[in-house]
Amino acid sequence: MAQAAQPPSDQPPVVTCRDVTRQYIRGSKSKFANQPRPTVTALDSVSVDICPGEFVGIAGPSGSGKSTLLHLLAGLDTPTDGDVTLAGTSTIGLSEQRRARLRLEHVGIVFQHFYLLPSISARANVALPLVEYGIGRSTRREKATALLDQVGLEDRTTHKPGELSGGEQQRVAIARALVTDPEVLIADEPTGELDTETGEQIINALSASSSDRAVVVASHDERVLERTDRVIRLHDGRLVSDG
Repeated sequence: MAQAAQPPSDQPPVVTCRDVTRQYIRGSKSKFANQPRPTVTALDSVSVDICPGEFVGIAGPSGSGKSTLLHLLAGLDTPTDGDVTLAGTSTIGLSEQRRARLRLEHVGIVFQHFYLLPSISARANVALPLVEYGIGRSTRREKATALLDQVGLEDRTTHKPGELSGGEQQRVAIARALVTDPEVLIADEPTGELDTETGEQIINALSASSSDRAVVVASHDERVLERTDRVIRLHDGRLVSDG
C-alpha cells in the first residue's frame, strides 16, 4: 500500500485519497453473456494528501493515471475502491448532483482546451459560476473584472474568446476557476498548447494563486513541475514517488 506524503503544514488536507483504485470496463458489451468484459486499472491503491497553500504537480507518462487522479481529486469521478475526501466530505456514495455542488463550493478547474463560451465576453465567462450562487449581476461583473485584472487582462474584459490569444484564453479560464474562491484549484495540462513565453505567464498565474489555496497541476511540462512544492509521480497507475 502506497503511503501518503507527510502534510507540509499543520493545516488539515483539503483533499485526501486513501488506497484509491479506479478501474474502467473496456470495450462494448460482449454478445456472449457469460464472458466478462475486460477491465483497465487506471489507478492502483494510491494515497495522497493535498494541503492548503501548496503547489503540487502530478507527473508521469501518458496512461499513467494523471487525469484519472485529477478527476478524483476534483470530485468529477469516484473510485472503484478506497476513499476520496474533499473539504471534509467523502465523495463515496454521493449523487452526481451533490458532487456537482461540492465542486462548485470548493473546487476550481482549469482544462487544457479552455472551454470558454464563444458568444460572450471574457468578463461574462469568468462570472458564469457565480450565477449558480444567485449573486447579482453588478457583483458578478465587479468580481470578474477584478480577477481579469489580477491575471493581467484588464484591457480584455469585453473581448470574446475568438478575439483573444491562446494564452489570454487560458488566463480567462484561470480567472473563471478562481471566481468562487475555491479551496483547491485543479489544472490539467494548462500549458500543453501554449508557446514557451505564454506558458510561463500561465505558470506564474497558477503559482501566485497557491498563496490562498491548494493548486494541483497535471503536466508533462518540466517548467511547471520545477515550480511546484512537490511532485506526485505515477507510473502504470501506481504512485512511485511523492515529494
